[in-house]
Amino acid sequence: MHSLAPMATNEGGFQPPTISETHLPEIFPWMAEWGTGFGKNMLMVILSVIVISWFFMWAIRKQSLVPSRAQFIAESGYGFVRHTLGRDILGEKHFRRWIPLLFAVFFFVLVNNIFGAVPGLQLPTFSHAGPAYALAGIIWITWIVLGFRTHGPKFIKLMTVPSGVPKWLLPLLVVLEFLSNFIIRPLTHSLRLMAVMLAGHIIVMLAGSGVEFLVAQQGGLDGYGLGALILVGSIPLYFLELVMMVLQAFVFALLTAIYIQGSIEADAH
Repeated sequence: MHSLAPMATNEGGFQPPTISETHLPEIFPWMAEWGTGFGKNMLMVILSVIVISWFFMWAIRKQSLVPSRAQFIAESGYGFVRHTLGRDILGEKHFRRWIPLLFAVFFFVLVNNIFGAVPGLQLPTFSHAGPAYALAGIIWITWIVLGFRTHGPKFIKLMTVPSGVPKWLLPLLVVLEFLSNFIIRPLTHSLRLMAVMLAGHIIVMLAGSGVEFLVAQQGGLDGYGLGALILVGSIPLYFLELVMMVLQAFVFALLTAIYIQGSIEADAH
């Protein structure tokens, strides 16, 4: 965490952390001004792929009727994605082909979120807009292509022209439906995840920098006492952030399944 003690000393008071301080310096800063530098955020994306692949391959290396703890966790995770995100949303007819995508999306988002709660890492990847936009963009392209492959050019009409609506309302509703389904949907899909992860990360930074300022700069009985209270009070916030990390991974994968289901059965609406 970026130290705020020198800043506080120079200004004569506590300076809270800002959003810009969540963007760490690039490790390899070539063309960093264009967002193409290789930094901690990108490093953790690669690390998450390694962690997920290693865990599931290790957990199922020796499958048995009486599963080990690791095999049980891996099978439970797969079963959750298969049944809750796959079959229950997409239906018995369509869900099997989409299990790999839903499985990858859920655990990729989950692990990258949980990185924010790991000491030393303490940076949820999706607290930055770039990764959230990229992943939501992949999902957006997937369900758009699926819709055109399933229904052809009339997919646009199916997604923008509500049935049973008076004709005089159609000009307005067609514009609103187009904006909602093709423009706003991918934005909200990404920004919901990014905003929640960023807010949680800022809260942790604020609590940590506040404790640092009170203990290192203020000192005395008041500083140590208030610093201890903030530290104790931040513990429930830490666990609340953990819950939100898991919940946001579920919501992102759930919306992915809903968008795919909407493309498959667009003519049923």
